[in-house]
Amino acid sequence: LEYTTFTVLSSVTAAASGLLVGYELGIISGALLQLHTLLELTCQQQEMVVSALLIGALLASLTGGFLIDQYGRKIIIIMTSCLFIVGSFILVFSTSYIVLIVGRLVIGISIPLSISATCIYIAEIAPQHKRGQLVSLNELMIIVGILLAYIVNYLFANVSNGWQYMSGLVILPAILQAIAMYFLPPSPRFLIMTDCNESACKVLRRLRSTSDIDQELNSIESSLKKDKRYTFFDLFTSKDNMRARGLIAILLVFFMQITGQPNIIFYASTILKSVGFQSNAAATLASTGVGIAKVVGTIPAILFVDNVGSKIFLCIGSAFMSVSLTTMGLLSFKLPMNFQNICRKFTYSNQSQTNSDFDWLGNTTYYQMLNRTGFSSTASIMKTMFNITTITATRLNNISGINHVEYPIVPDAFKWLSLASLLVYITAFSIGLGPMGWLVLSEIFPVGIKGRAMVLALSVNWGLNLLISLTFLTMTG
Repeated sequence: LEYTTFTVLSSVTAAASGLLVGYELGIISGALLQLHTLLELTCQQQEMVVSALLIGALLASLTGGFLIDQYGRKIIIIMTSCLFIVGSFILVFSTSYIVLIVGRLVIGISIPLSISATCIYIAEIAPQHKRGQLVSLNELMIIVGILLAYIVNYLFANVSNGWQYMSGLVILPAILQAIAMYFLPPSPRFLIMTDCNESACKVLRRLRSTSDIDQELNSIESSLKKDKRYTFFDLFTSKDNMRARGLIAILLVFFMQITGQPNIIFYASTILKSVGFQSNAAATLASTGVGIAKVVGTIPAILFVDNVGSKIFLCIGSAFMSVSLTTMGLLSFKLPMNFQNICRKFTYSNQSQTNSDFDWLGNTTYYQMLNRTGFSSTASIMKTMFNITTITATRLNNISGINHVEYPIVPDAFKWLSLASLLVYITAFSIGLGPMGWLVLSEIFPVGIKGRAMVLALSVNWGLNLLISLTFLTMTG
């Protein structure tokens, strides 16, 4: 069956969710450089800011399938756009670490719901022979969204409180998408699921350039009957070889995450700053290369997958990933990592210290907290002990002739080779495991259990993503 312009417009409108998702995934890379200085965040707090989004995503992925089937694909897409708006407003007006976490958590809840609902909606309104191409629009939009986020990171790198502008720019497109989705029809499959067959016929006629839609309607009804043949627990049995299929799904998702992709998306600017790109602007500008590499890798994968096959792309991508990761690993033995740029530490000059030199301590979060909770005497003791320890250390440094810590400059050759290896890794992932992993997952399960299998895969995906992102800076230290 041929499709109409309305089908394409509906698919593009729904795929705008991918743009929002990609932007939210990528924007923290540059924002984190400013936030960790402004709020004096420790490594663990930085990891928590990043991972709050993933905690929300993990929680939402566990219930996403039920919500999408219960309330419909269109309603969930509109709801996730509203969550993007709410979360972004919280971030824009956040004044503390805790509020920052809440905003990221809200946005995180919207991400897996948005990805799942969008892919299902486009798949259900697209004709079969164009389904893969139209569904891949969402993947492409996510990659473009990440690239846009890195560009915005660079534009606001040296702007005072630029992270608030970074967070707020997503609000307008989210509002526009929510309004546009309101005027689009529900998917025909969902209408038949809710016994609205007449409405489903009307929608299909709008989506197709022919009025002969009986065959497609019968196909939808037949696949819905097959859905009832399976339960979630069948994924763990030998029925129709489901256990083996499930193992393949979990291993694919495991390799997608364990090879380090989350670290690059979330910590790109932080990583680059630590290996020689000294300023925030230089690090964020270099990280835009990561976004470009993702786009460059994804486009040929989408265009040629039907001719080349997903397995070939998986093998090629994994081979180049291993080479680039090995190169980065070997370089790390030679690179003088500037961990000062990752985990904030206070440094002191060698001049004689007076009590006034330590007045900053009275403004720190811990000291204020102790004062407010009635432990002012404890705070005073801590302050005095800190002064004595620091003065003693300073005098020892004076005796040994040490004035201050000098961080070695990274040779340009190492710095650029490190960036080149990173870009090869990103391109290889975008050709192979990135898009092909999910494509294989969508093909190896029968229609009747595909939705539940994807819920399992998404839960493992976000869980591993959370584990890696929550420990990356600590492990780097």
